[in-house]
Amino acid sequence: MSDRVLVVDDEHEIADLIEVYLQNENYEVFKFYSAKEALACIKATELDLAILDIMLPDISGFTLCQKIRERQYTYPIIMLTAKDEEIDKITGLTLGADDYITKPFRPLEVVARVKAQLRRYKKYNPGYGEDVEKDIILHSGLVMNIKTHECFLNEEPLTLTPTEFSILRILLEHKGNVVSAEDLFHKIWRDEYYSKSNNTITVHVRHLREKMNDTVENPKYIKTIWGVGYKIES
Repeated sequence: MSDRVLVVDDEHEIADLIEVYLQNENYEVFKFYSAKEALACIKATELDLAILDIMLPDISGFTLCQKIRERQYTYPIIMLTAKDEEIDKITGLTLGADDYITKPFRPLEVVARVKAQLRRYKKYNPGYGEDVEKDIILHSGLVMNIKTHECFLNEEPLTLTPTEFSILRILLEHKGNVVSAEDLFHKIWRDEYYSKSNNTITVHVRHLREKMNDTVENPKYIKTIWGVGYKIES
């Protein structure tokens, strides 16, 4: 499957030129001339990389970059700027951009930067490649590799115990549905006796939340459904 690249620039000639060169490299391009249109695409499409112009007519590229990161998307972002000013570069990188290109630029430079960013991203996010796709679970900045027993959150490795890994895997595989503590217990320890007074799952979930900087009061990932169990929203 081709990598999907978002291109946002209100200068039609530049956006169209980037689109042509990326399509020649077999990338699937989602091109927009305004941030509002791009936001709808970001919410509805699984993207692999974004190229954002800083000076957009409705919302700035900085704000668009920030919104992408706020939604926990970790794919690379390349900023396009017409100003060769250090403050623009610092601002973009601070908000979560991975690279920047100053206008005017050569289209082949854009292609080279895209390839370099995707290589780096794929190296640290093992959810790419048809041969391992079925062993990878992706969710809002989480990357779980079942085969290698690795887990990453926003590109940072999570050091999980086997039980914590199993709990997170089960919740991710049942994303959108509530899984009771009893079901979690039996899926992990099979036929061992479960008692409602057993707080083993509760303790492991607490440790898991601590490692993910998650909270009961304002959960980003694991939500407690009181009296029922746990779930990860789809």
